[in-house]
Formats: sequence, C-alpha cells, structure tokens
Amino acid sequence: MESRKRTLAKAVTWQCIGLFATTLVGWMLTGSASVGGQMALATSGLALASYVLHERVWQRVSWGR
Repeated sequence: MESRKRTLAKAVTWQCIGLFATTLVGWMLTGSASVGGQMALATSGLALASYVLHERVWQRVSWGR
C-alpha cells in the first residue's frame, strides 16, 4: 500500500503536467497565454483533489490484485 506522501507526490507531479497541457490548450483556443494560464489554474485545484481521492478509493479496491 502506498503512503499518503507518495500519493500526494504523484498527484502534484501529475497536476504539473496537466497544468502545462491545459495552459497550452487554453492558449491555442483563446490566443492568450494569460487566459490559458488562468483557465489552467482554475481547474488545477479541483483536478488535484479529484486525483488524490481517486487514488485513495482505488487503494481500497482489491479487484485485480
């Protein structure tokens, strides 16, 4: 079983990748890096919390182990 610190570290690094990707897509759609960055920041907190919750729930599922 993973520690909470490991789960959090994985979530943070994954979120950094998502933040970059969302900024890039927002920039491409709006033509503004600033707006793209704002879009990415607005979604990053929710995405981070969702990922951590998802990982913790799956730690309790024994299917496939």
